[in-house]
Amino acid sequence: MGFHEKPTTFVSHVTLKVSDLQRSLNFYQTVIGFKVLSQTNMTAELTADGKTTLLTLTQPDGVTPKIQQTTGMYHFALLLPKKKDLADVIVHLTRHNIDLGAADHLVSEAIYLSDPDGNEIEIYIDRDPDEWTWHSGQVKMATDPLNAEALMSHRIEGSEWQGLPEETIMGHIHLYVADLNKTKAFYVDGLGLDVASVFGSKALFLSSGHYHHHVGVNTWKGEGLPPEEETSVGMQSFKMVYQDTAALHNIVQRLREQGATVEEINHHIFTKDPSGNRIELTV
Repeated sequence: MGFHEKPTTFVSHVTLKVSDLQRSLNFYQTVIGFKVLSQTNMTAELTADGKTTLLTLTQPDGVTPKIQQTTGMYHFALLLPKKKDLADVIVHLTRHNIDLGAADHLVSEAIYLSDPDGNEIEIYIDRDPDEWTWHSGQVKMATDPLNAEALMSHRIEGSEWQGLPEETIMGHIHLYVADLNKTKAFYVDGLGLDVASVFGSKALFLSSGHYHHHVGVNTWKGEGLPPEEETSVGMQSFKMVYQDTAALHNIVQRLREQGATVEEINHHIFTKDPSGNRIELTV
């Protein structure tokens, strides 16, 4: 639908820090359905289509457990192509006795689970954008119960779970932040996203190209929290894709004018939001 391809700005990839790479690989292959694209002793690149890396796992030296009262990743979200795919995933996870959360967000239908380190994952499908309700530039979203029975009606009799469909993409990222106003200024004035929805007084959903959200941010754990430790399990970074080098150069200039840190490491450009969440900027 064009929400995750140029000229839209979108999130394409997440790097996670884990405490035991082999344990995590088993989970992400057996439970989630990724394939391994490449692997070293301490890292693994995971793919759905056999070509594109959606998730990188890395085991840092001296890795430490997740600390709850910090900023960082709330969840990353895998977007599936069809209702049937989400129904198949639910059946598969239920057979593996995986604890699930579920919600109907009006714009999407989603399930939630955690990996062995407590990193949270959303797996979802979008409703047709013609069914989304926009008012005064904001899309209507909610957290309603998921109608699993209606979803199951889309399954094909006799079909078996085959892992993630090749068309699976990284749909969005949702972050814990320390200050909502500073975060809004960074993502809107710095990174060039639009506010798609204000959810109460403690959450914002930001997007490009009139999507419901490419980035979600919230202060639900509290305001003024410190960032995660460098060695803590959790998100290391996520990648935002821009239309071309001119657009990327413009974003870098905007960030520097804001006083944000922008650094180039091995020809990769990184910045951090005001809460310490690390972002790779790329074309």
